[in-house]
Amino acid sequence: MSRARADEEEYWHSSKFRAFTFDDEDDELSQLKESKRAVNSLRDIVDDDDDDLEKVSWSGEPVGSISWSIKETASSSTSSLESRDSSLPKVSSSYTALPKQASSYSLSSLFKGRSKLPSFQSLSDALSDTGVKSYAPELRRPKAEYKDYSSDWSPKDTVRRMQRGKVCSLERFRSLQDKLVLLDEAVAGNDGNVITAVLIFLKRTLRKEILFRELEVRQVALCHLIHFLKETGEQKLLLDLLSLCLSSLSLQLSQYREHLNIQDVEKRREFLKGCIGLPFSAEDACHIQDHYTLLERQIIIEANDRHLEKTGQSEIFRKYPRKASILNMPLVTTLFYSCFYHYTEAEGTFSSPANLKKTFKIPDKQYVLTALAARAKLRAWNDLDALFTTKNWLGYTKKKAPIGFHRVVEILQRNNAPVQVLQEYVRLVEDVETRLNLATKYKCHDVVIDTYRDLKDRIQLAAYRCKVERGSAEEEKIDSILNNMVRSTAS
Repeated sequence: MSRARADEEEYWHSSKFRAFTFDDEDDELSQLKESKRAVNSLRDIVDDDDDDLEKVSWSGEPVGSISWSIKETASSSTSSLESRDSSLPKVSSSYTALPKQASSYSLSSLFKGRSKLPSFQSLSDALSDTGVKSYAPELRRPKAEYKDYSSDWSPKDTVRRMQRGKVCSLERFRSLQDKLVLLDEAVAGNDGNVITAVLIFLKRTLRKEILFRELEVRQVALCHLIHFLKETGEQKLLLDLLSLCLSSLSLQLSQYREHLNIQDVEKRREFLKGCIGLPFSAEDACHIQDHYTLLERQIIIEANDRHLEKTGQSEIFRKYPRKASILNMPLVTTLFYSCFYHYTEAEGTFSSPANLKKTFKIPDKQYVLTALAARAKLRAWNDLDALFTTKNWLGYTKKKAPIGFHRVVEILQRNNAPVQVLQEYVRLVEDVETRLNLATKYKCHDVVIDTYRDLKDRIQLAAYRCKVERGSAEEEKIDSILNNMVRSTAS
């Protein structure tokens, strides 16, 4: 007995592994060899390729036999009832008679994750057996993350999630209406990546004819698709799309051009109103809208001015009778007409120049140029001062011309403006050389004399003295300036 105890103590205190010392050479290599030997020894233990190893069930019968299959089926049907009777599993009385191979699962089957059945499997095992079964517990995602793959997102929510970089499935949008709503939401979001992603989905799930037809009225999406096809090199589809766009555009333009054949102004207005809904580009659609608004405005102005002209209630119509109707005239002509006959009207009236400028977003240069020509035609020189006078945020007034005062002088001269008016605006030309050229060309003597005086150029003053009339006020002014220069030099 003491010998057995001594053997046991020697077994527990002995070890086949050496202690670590710094003198060991190739320590990592030795560890690798030890690990390899351990694995090989484990393989010898759990090797399930030995066909002679017989596996038995808990009842002691070989697994796969007919009697084992019958008992297994019967026990599976009553397992639920037995679990209610007792919280602890019942162990068969034949446990004591079991041989050493008591379990139907060998160690190798546990390592590989499946049991090696000779011939029979249960239905659940047959359905779930996909090769290698993992016994590791599955880690569930938080419930909030399952919403990323939910099929209940609306098109608007889907676009928002795509903008934030979330993964969204577009396959749930099956109907054409849902797909178009999704595309409209993507365009409204102004995100080019989202628009392109939706277009790729539509290109894959819609027929070419249907996709092109819907893109005709969605110009932003159409431009994105054209750019995408250029980048990906899909030349055939790109050519089909461009040819369809060109044919559609030519059809729309021909339909819009039909308004030229309509003589009745009311019918033309209604026709233009119908053209607003045509699938033009955004820029062309704005032009058609302005065309319709302008014709509608011209109809109102024409009816009112014709009445004033017939009744003689307005002095300007008596003094300057109208030579033509304002109907169907271009926008610039309408603005000139308004500046000529309705310049002093308040902005709230349809015929007011300021109202036209605001409604049709006329640039300042075009407005000043047209208004200047209209008022100069009427020789209303006093109106020019208000046209060019601006006030800054401190309240100081300054004269400013968006077209440049050199052009103002030219327009005034063509309309036979008096020298006093010309000189006033020649002085406002900033460039000295241009100012001198204009003043000399239009004989604005005072401007030339004052400019040379400011430059203190006695030679040019003396030369210009020969160009003015003898005994004139300009000659006396030059003599006075030259004498002052001599005195200042002598002192």
